[in-house]
Amino acid sequence: MIEQVLTIGAYGFNELTFIAALKSARVDLFVDIRARRGMRGSAYAFANASRLQVLLESAAIRYTHAKELAPTEQVRDAQRAADTAAGVAKRDRTRLGSAFVSAYERDCLATFQPDEFFRKYVGDAKRPVLFCVEREAEACHRSIVAPRLAAAMAVPVLNLKPGPTQSPALLPRNT
Repeated sequence: MIEQVLTIGAYGFNELTFIAALKSARVDLFVDIRARRGMRGSAYAFANASRLQVLLESAAIRYTHAKELAPTEQVRDAQRAADTAAGVAKRDRTRLGSAFVSAYERDCLATFQPDEFFRKYVGDAKRPVLFCVEREAEACHRSIVAPRLAAAMAVPVLNLKPGPTQSPALLPRNT
C-alpha cells in the first residue's frame, strides 16, 4: 500500500545530494516522467537515463519510465511561449503557465487512470517518486500528476527539494 507520493527534480542537486534525498525519503520506486531522458551539461549528467539507472540500482531503488505522462512537444511549446513572454529561463521558472496546465490536462491526462498507473508501474512500492528536471514542483508537470495519484490513494504528496538546511521529512506537504 502506498504511503506517500513524492516528487523530485534534478536542478539544484548533484549526484550525491540527489541520492541522499531519495534515501532519506525512503523512496523505493523512481518514476521518470520525462519524454527525453537526457540533460545538458556536466553538472546534471547523473540525471541522464543510463547513468541514472545505474545510480538508482546502486541505491536499491527500482527505476521505471512512464513516458505517457511526459508532456508532448505541443504542450511544452505552450510553456516555452509563456516563459519567453515573461522573460524567464526554464531553470528559473517557479510556476507553470495556465496555457501549459490546460494543454497538459487536455492532451496528456484526458484518459489518465490512476488505478491503471498504479497497476502498471507502482505495484508493491510504498514510496514512489515522480521525476522530471525542474527544481520547483510547481514549475513542472509533476505538480499536476502527483496530486491526482495521491488523491486516488488518499495519501499526501511530498516534494523533495535541494537545500543545505532542508530535510525531506521537514518539507511541506501538498495535497
